[in-house]
Amino acid sequence: MANDIAFSITTTRFDEDYAPAAHSRVTTNFANLARGAGRRQNLRNALAMIDRRFNELAAGDDQGAERYRVELDIVTVQLQFDDTAEAERFPIIEVLDVGILDHRTGERHRGIVGNNFSSYLRDYDFSVVLPAATAAAGTFTVPEDFGILHGELFQRFLASDAYRQRFAGSPVICISVSTSRAYRRTGLVHPVLGTEYVQDAFSLTDDYFARMGLQVRYFMPRGSVAPLAFYFRGDLLNDFSDLQLIGTIATMETFQKIYRPEVYNALTPAGEVYRPTLDHVDFVRTEIDYDREERSQLGRV
Repeated sequence: MANDIAFSITTTRFDEDYAPAAHSRVTTNFANLARGAGRRQNLRNALAMIDRRFNELAAGDDQGAERYRVELDIVTVQLQFDDTAEAERFPIIEVLDVGILDHRTGERHRGIVGNNFSSYLRDYDFSVVLPAATAAAGTFTVPEDFGILHGELFQRFLASDAYRQRFAGSPVICISVSTSRAYRRTGLVHPVLGTEYVQDAFSLTDDYFARMGLQVRYFMPRGSVAPLAFYFRGDLLNDFSDLQLIGTIATMETFQKIYRPEVYNALTPAGEVYRPTLDHVDFVRTEIDYDREERSQLGRV
């Protein structure tokens, strides 16, 4: 890979007034919510869900209060082949960065960046490269170099001046569990992350994120009905504060309830052994419009 690449970062506040810019990725969860006649109510409802969940998990010494508010910024990462102002820039990654406002003290706390990870190249790999390789072979086939370019670009970004100047800690990418795997409890219960699960085998997503330099652990927080997948560097249990972990959980559990209600808004919580499926009928949809089918189609164009 060339050594003369550089990265730049822009941010956009994600609130009830958010509207996707012309360069925004239409496949991201947050852009999908911000479209159509009901966009403002969609955003207001989603943000309220995040705040409620955050305060529920952080209640501890402040039961029933609305002490905290979560503030979200969309972080757009652009790639350029030199660091001059005239260089053409290509958007490659978008994520959410979490901030936490304490209404009682007036303090603002830094959360964790990485939520709602979205990538042009990852969409291309899974929606174009993988189906093409499978069609050519006549059976499910993963190319040997699958995800290598994406992984190298991601790690170069984390090592860049742009990242280090903007973010103090490592990212955590929190997504849904794979419906192709089974999960069982390990017996470990973390005070914030909740009950740990372990998968029966690594999924293709696990392998893909491993090429990005990330390992994975699965936890079902208190009050949740299914585990979340946390991809991270370092030590997930000790590198972040309780408030930081709660910010990631509240944000991503809300998006998963909207996007995958069959799993994350199910009426029956995960048991000792858990096999997630989108075929469940015992779940409740949120009152937030989200076009999952359109999002899948957009990932292929």
